[in-house]
Amino acid sequence: MGKTYERIEGRLRTFIERQPLFFTATAPLDADGTVNLSPKGVNGSFAVLDERTVAYLDFAGSNAETVAHLRENGRITLMWCAFQGPPDIVRVHGRGEPVFRDDPRFPALLSRFTAVDPAPHGLRAIIVVTAELIRDTCGFAVPLMSYDQDRSLHGDRFRREDDAGLSAYFEKKEHVATSIDGLPGLPLPLPAMPSVPPAAG
Repeated sequence: MGKTYERIEGRLRTFIERQPLFFTATAPLDADGTVNLSPKGVNGSFAVLDERTVAYLDFAGSNAETVAHLRENGRITLMWCAFQGPPDIVRVHGRGEPVFRDDPRFPALLSRFTAVDPAPHGLRAIIVVTAELIRDTCGFAVPLMSYDQDRSLHGDRFRREDDAGLSAYFEKKEHVATSIDGLPGLPLPLPAMPSVPPAAG
């Protein structure tokens, strides 16, 4: 029942942009390494950059497995599933890259996220994914669940931290600078947040 798409456009784009939650899956090259699966939320933190490129904001957390895996091999799968409305599951398989605060591309990329204030969330990178395979499948077995609202807890926790405080927080965590399997994770100390140009239009 699945279908393969050449581009992220039309109904497919509308579907993924409407979902309040998606998942990322990555793994190291080592066959015995730890496979990582992460949920991603916060309204406005995901963007379709063009018909084959998407990006999301990588906020503060107690580990950095996705960043570490992408730095090693770039492989990533993103998945959205419908918890309301017609059943559907969409996967984007591709190559990802963490763009860090001190990367010259960071300000322009951040300007694409106009529907969210990243300041309270300890933004540490932007993950950019180039699609290599885009597919949808039926979501007949996915339960119907309602979305109420984003939790405020993440912003409540990290809005208290400036850049120095965020770096200190990350340095105390065992698996931020280094992954569970010993791969390089988030580069520290955390660079200062660059100024962001105003959004076009």
